[in-house]
Amino acid sequence: MSATFTMYSTPWCGYCKRLKGQLEREGIAFEEVDIESDEDAALVVAQANGGNQTVPTLVFADGSALTNPSVAQVKAQLATIDA
Repeated sequence: MSATFTMYSTPWCGYCKRLKGQLEREGIAFEEVDIESDEDAALVVAQANGGNQTVPTLVFADGSALTNPSVAQVKAQLATIDA
């Protein structure tokens, strides 16, 4: 399965690690980008979060974004995009 969204994260973020593990267990494909090593990615996250660099931030193919979502929220968002 190809990536269906991009997860913006940092290496030290516990919420990011937890969500990444849950998504992998569910078989949900995604691309991960470290905002500390990619300035453009940090700007994307700040734009999606009112200027804050809050992670994990997920950005979907349709341009929508979720910040620190549950797996259920990710699945619901994917369902609306696939519909």
